[in-house]
Amino acid sequence: MADSLPLDRLARLDNYGHSLTSTAYLYRPTRAEQVAELFALARERGMSIALRGGGRSYGDAALNAGQVVVDFRRMNRILEWNPESGVIRLEPGVTIEQLWQHTLEDGWWSPVVPGTMFPTLGGCLGANVHGKNNWKAGTLGEHVLAFTALLPNGEQITCTPDENADLFYAMIGGMGVLGVFTSITLQMKPVYSGELDVQAWTEPNLGGILEALEAGKDNDYNVAWVDCIAGGRGLGRGQMHVADYPALGDDPLAQQTLLVDNQVLPDTFFGLVPKSILWKFMRPFLNNPGVRLVNTARYLMSRTLGNNKRYRQSLIAFNFLLDYVPNWEFSYGSGGLIQFQCFLPKENALDGYGEMLRLCKRRRQPSYLGVMKRHRPDPFLLSHALDGFSLAMDFKVTRRNRARLQKLAYELAEIGEAVGGRFYFAKDSTLQAGQVARYLGEDTVKRFKALKARVDPEGLLQSDLYRRWFGEPG
Repeated sequence: MADSLPLDRLARLDNYGHSLTSTAYLYRPTRAEQVAELFALARERGMSIALRGGGRSYGDAALNAGQVVVDFRRMNRILEWNPESGVIRLEPGVTIEQLWQHTLEDGWWSPVVPGTMFPTLGGCLGANVHGKNNWKAGTLGEHVLAFTALLPNGEQITCTPDENADLFYAMIGGMGVLGVFTSITLQMKPVYSGELDVQAWTEPNLGGILEALEAGKDNDYNVAWVDCIAGGRGLGRGQMHVADYPALGDDPLAQQTLLVDNQVLPDTFFGLVPKSILWKFMRPFLNNPGVRLVNTARYLMSRTLGNNKRYRQSLIAFNFLLDYVPNWEFSYGSGGLIQFQCFLPKENALDGYGEMLRLCKRRRQPSYLGVMKRHRPDPFLLSHALDGFSLAMDFKVTRRNRARLQKLAYELAEIGEAVGGRFYFAKDSTLQAGQVARYLGEDTVKRFKALKARVDPEGLLQSDLYRRWFGEPG
């Protein structure tokens, strides 16, 4: 029984937004053999195991209430690196930060990164993360040459796009419920500078943002900040950023800008205020009037002082905005935040996102941060991607509004479903089983469950997210 596990293994875990928390038996293996032993332990005790990397999911993907959670951050060795070909093989606990610090000075950069450098590669592949360059580069999984995995049934396999292809395209994006990555072989991207050429400008409404993202498909990166509080003719207004890699020879200081020491984010803001305490100053503004004031000021300043601004920015500063203010998520208060991200086909994006923003305003629960990107389809089984756009919205959670937020998220998902929308499990904490089944489609769910039954017939790998997706008991 679960109560026979050592009590000193009990740990209270939460999600990245600190809106969900649960207690589980936590293990931190250093070798794949120890993971196999944990499978045997779970089988013997009649328990389930959830996999956890950097704990950066906004939802419950790495939570497993009352059961076992396996943290992979100690399996963090870089096994092979070829600076001539840019091919790297590493363990699943290696973080994005470790990855770029190991390869950048040799002129190689991860082809896809999320908005923070602290997730593990195993977690990134489990979620099949995308970045601000999704239209150009696709998801991280599209750059994986091979991986080895340990399956709950005891089998150890190698997967490539051609070998064990069904598991290759299902484990990547499968949120850690089919097996455990034990090594990952990744093709890195050559870069000739540690900086990007960036252009920023404002757009007056949602239509302008969508048109700018569409036009920005030719750039290496394109992303938009969306003011989710503005209404009327300014509904969905915001600021665009596009960026491109400099070509060979364009950066006369490339040898310096590629140095790791020149990529580190500063510890202070304006050289004065320690960034470690900035979240405390942000907290008083994390309410409807405060965010309205900040968003209006940001938009007007960008429009008057920085419109069509061109500049060079380090790869780190451009890609990892979430790391610019340490512990920024604590500014949302004790209830934390949830994020809702919906992907809509390009032909339905204007009407669909417009309806979502207006619904949030009617419910008086606006998003305090909105980020929009352009996307393309990918070949993975549980894919969130399509030929269209995504809008990620952050919502503050309080004791009083938690139930209303759950209802709002359900309504937002219904709007998305009605126009062919898809969702991203790494950001989700609210989707219900019926919604998941409808957007994935009957055939996809059937194929996924068949793979699950084949590689994990005893249901050892589960998480709170998995049970919520498919409505299956722990």
